[in-house]
Amino acid sequence: MKLTTKSEYACLALLELAEHTGDGLIKTEDIAKRRNIPKKYLEQILLSLNKAGYVRSKRGTDGGYILSKDPKDVSVAEIVRLMDGALAPVDSVSTYYYQKTPIQQSKSLVKVMKKIRDYTSRTLENTTFADLVED
Repeated sequence: MKLTTKSEYACLALLELAEHTGDGLIKTEDIAKRRNIPKKYLEQILLSLNKAGYVRSKRGTDGGYILSKDPKDVSVAEIVRLMDGALAPVDSVSTYYYQKTPIQQSKSLVKVMKKIRDYTSRTLENTTFADLVED
């Protein structure tokens, strides 16, 4: 599994919102500046997160974004899957995005890839944005 910058930025944006839970709406410009995310790219990411129900938005000069879920209820795996798809190193061992791949010719290689998938998935599923909030 290799994260795209879209997935990385989505995680950073959610982390920024999680760190400001209870502070009200956070402006896109503020998230972009604090996390060094290109504003136009961030707007696209926030739109995807909004459509998926992870954030809410309000337009206007007093607008911005806020988490629509408690940070303890959002795992890193959910966001990576939303942005990038499968967590598995190859599609033929993916639980949610299975597709045939050449590696299936070797049971031993498939076994190794499944171990990688399971470790990655377990780690990301068990890590929430509340866990990542820095004190």
